Amino acid sequence: MAETTSGKPYEQTDDVRTFYSTVAHQELVWHRDKYYREITILEGNNWQLQLDNELPVTLEKGKIYQIPAMEYHRVIKGEGNLKIKIWEEK
Repeated sequence: MAETTSGKPYEQTDDVRTFYSTVAHQELVWHRDKYYREITILEGNNWQLQLDNELPVTLEKGKIYQIPAMEYHRVIKGEGNLKIKIWEEK
């Protein structure tokens, strides 16, 4: 079982973040980020992204998703690991 050492439900190296298949659903909480982000899906199957007041969308490999600054959102667990590349506007 892969466990993170950061106390967060993911591990991050540079601009690549990995959510392991072993993460508990309750660890994937609603949150908001200070900066605008774009994410690209590198790996993952049936994981979803849900923005505030919207229905969840299934994340597709190679597609770019936009997450506005300070908007509540969450990741919903799928199958296998989820690996994303993050670009953040500061």
